[in-house]
Amino acid sequence: MNPGAPAVRIHPADNVAVAVRPLSAACDIAVAGERVVLREDVPAGHKIGLRAFEPGESVVKYGFPIGAVTAPIARGAWVHSHNLKTCLEGTVEYRYEPADRLGLPERLRRFVAQGAPDDPRAQSKFMGYRRPNGRVGTRNELWILNTVGCVNRAAERIAHEGAARFAGKRAVDGVYSFSHPYGCSQLGDDLRNTQRLLAGLMRHPNAGGVLVLGLGCESNQMDDLLALAGDVDRGRLRFFNSQDVTDEVDAGLDSLGELATAMESDAREECPAADLVLGHKCGGSDGLSGITANPVVGRVADRLTALGGRVILTEVPEMFGAEHLLMDRAVDDAVFRDIVGLIDDFKAYFRRHGQAIYENPSPGNIAGGLTTLEEKSLGAIQKGGAAPVTEVLRYGDPATPRGGGLSLLEAPGNDGVSSTALVASGATLLLFTTGRGTPLGFPAPTLKISSNTPIAEKKPHWIDFDAGALLDGAATLDGLEDDLFALILDVASGRRLANNEQHGYREIAIWKAGVTL
Repeated sequence: MNPGAPAVRIHPADNVAVAVRPLSAACDIAVAGERVVLREDVPAGHKIGLRAFEPGESVVKYGFPIGAVTAPIARGAWVHSHNLKTCLEGTVEYRYEPADRLGLPERLRRFVAQGAPDDPRAQSKFMGYRRPNGRVGTRNELWILNTVGCVNRAAERIAHEGAARFAGKRAVDGVYSFSHPYGCSQLGDDLRNTQRLLAGLMRHPNAGGVLVLGLGCESNQMDDLLALAGDVDRGRLRFFNSQDVTDEVDAGLDSLGELATAMESDAREECPAADLVLGHKCGGSDGLSGITANPVVGRVADRLTALGGRVILTEVPEMFGAEHLLMDRAVDDAVFRDIVGLIDDFKAYFRRHGQAIYENPSPGNIAGGLTTLEEKSLGAIQKGGAAPVTEVLRYGDPATPRGGGLSLLEAPGNDGVSSTALVASGATLLLFTTGRGTPLGFPAPTLKISSNTPIAEKKPHWIDFDAGALLDGAATLDGLEDDLFALILDVASGRRLANNEQHGYREIAIWKAGVTL
């Protein structure tokens, strides 16, 4: 990529370029050594035809077809929804064609070499909270989880009063409740999703203590939820039903006090980066996300997995059209079959509800320059880098904490649902790329990485890291990778807070997929 260029061609095989900034009709620009005169205005992030196209021909971006032309396109014309459509339809027969793995890229070798004393980032250490089960948290917080929406307000009151009483106490990094509207009158998959999500949060290593607050008469019964939680430290867990006590706020504060006392001996200790579990997510993507933010985050995925750490990638509908690239990175045939099942089951979920499988991108994506699902997916999966896919997780499944690989997690593209699912599966820090911006935050620290500098400058209280600096030559991919990884280690160590933490953006969303009575 030529820094500072008005438009870039991402891959040598591409027959379109992407405008880096808004360009006007009749503008004469240089792209990949060729001159192109624009036929019309082209917004930033949108595509420019590098040759003439006839209907039915393929448009290629990222080196792969992203759709079929629907109307004649002149060289230098704007390529978007008015002249390009998806080629995705129906189901697909997949074959396992393992990708060649030639070992670590040279840029990663120094980070896994022993004894690299001169660069603290090469040592790849952070200060974390090691739990008895071996998992490592990046925070030591008190969490209040409720079994049912009926006690949301009580949980919020307990958290508010608990924060005043216990936050700042030795080793307590904060007190938080996570409201949701579910747990009552749910059946089947709906109830299971609620329980699996809450069970995952109960096990999370960022929670030094967890209070589970119930009502008593809900479908999501306390005993069933506790049984599903499995590997949870019962010494760091308190629970009661509000119908069984006189004052649920007082009872909750008493329970928090016991948990805070149990946490007093907790202390950060030096941990290798292999103990990190990152969740990678994009929201409000634009046409620049696949050029800047997502590739930078993908490089972080490569680095962390090379060091033995874990990265979780989700948003299954945003794999459609690019899933074959993930399948070819499966470590074996069993994982390949699991990926096929993940993709096919999600398509069946769409069909059960009478919805088009390929109804994507979103209005915000389209405004930002993304035209087809193939284009969106090819850009989105770059967040997983080139790391081998070592496991497939169903909604609520815990990720293998170590092992140096990429996990694919079952969840939709919705920002709230998918990000919460990443945390419930064990992500202790989220990397959230965005071209449009969002204030959303989740139970784990959520670093927002912008695809363009204008949104970073406009929303500094949302954006933690600007990958758009790549476009104007102010930064290189290598430099951005180093800087983002250093930021991750600082935030994981508690030396810095993510913007979502500083401004109080913490919430959860549960995947509703079934029946409510």
